[in-house]
Amino acid sequence: MSKRTQQIAVPLLSVLFGLLLGAIAMLIFGYDPVWGYEGLFQTAFGSVRNIGEILRSMAPLILIALGFTVASRAGFFNIGLSGQAMAGWFASGWFALMNPDMPRPLMILMTVLIGLVVGGLVGAVPGVLRAYLGTSEVIVTIMMNYIILYIGNSLVQNVFDDSIKRSIDSSLQVGSNASYRSEFLSALTNNSRINIGIFFAIIAIAVIWFLLNKTTLGFEIRSVGLNPFASEYAGMASKRTIVLSMIISGALAGLGGVVEGLGTFENVFVQGSSLSVGFDGMAVSLLAANSPIGIFFASFLFGILNVGAPGMNAAGIPPEVIKVVTASIIFFVGAHYIIDRFIKTKKSTKKVVKGGK
Repeated sequence: MSKRTQQIAVPLLSVLFGLLLGAIAMLIFGYDPVWGYEGLFQTAFGSVRNIGEILRSMAPLILIALGFTVASRAGFFNIGLSGQAMAGWFASGWFALMNPDMPRPLMILMTVLIGLVVGGLVGAVPGVLRAYLGTSEVIVTIMMNYIILYIGNSLVQNVFDDSIKRSIDSSLQVGSNASYRSEFLSALTNNSRINIGIFFAIIAIAVIWFLLNKTTLGFEIRSVGLNPFASEYAGMASKRTIVLSMIISGALAGLGGVVEGLGTFENVFVQGSSLSVGFDGMAVSLLAANSPIGIFFASFLFGILNVGAPGMNAAGIPPEVIKVVTASIIFFVGAHYIIDRFIKTKKSTKKVVKGGK
């Protein structure tokens, strides 16, 4: 089996094993997995509106997953995607609320830029600390998630002007000029929340694929990820590359937060915990083996799981069971070396048998 084929086979087998383990969990608790999965997929694809919702949920996942991919290619584990996404969401939402009369094209451009810049700045902090002080980006990004969470909540409660607040914990909805939803797309999908964020996500896939595979910066990012000391010896500015990769990672996550905030919710409100979409984006990237193209298909799967989960109620199965399926898939992705070993062992066995003949 070629390396390319193996890269495709491992995620597919991870999904298959995850679904199988989810089915076993249903059986253990006395539920029928056939009915459960039937309800899941019938709900996900049972209406045009739900298909629109799948595409809606894919957009922020793709952007955040791409951010994780860039950091991973540089050799870093960016767990701060939730905080970076939240920073982009809150900053762009605040700007939109404070400028209600700005023309829509200019408003969309400004909110995109704000999300990219603010997310990039938040991502730069662990990048600079790692590059120049050797600080673990895992610890710093975990801490940054909580810092952004509590600063953001404090801004909503104590700093936002009363004129843009619905309650102590929530802002008003942004105007139609700032909303990422489109009347055309909504009408096309029977009033789903699909928005222009899906187009940003598709463009980002193409840009990041080109960056990583066809540019000098992409080569440097991959080289630093493999061996920063050898890259430095070869004349590459590894510290600069480290910081740039984290800025790009944070910027993509920040834009993902903007798409989630202005496309799905259309306002800013107090969060009880770090954004789950940030951690889901990490899972999407892991499932796609950090491949920009694979991220599209992995996010599609997660969109199906998210939108179709309520359909499991029809079979009497709690929708939380879908979390078991998702966690199982990620487990097998994380333990991909088991699948790799199985594939290699099978390949070696065939060679032995063939040699014996």
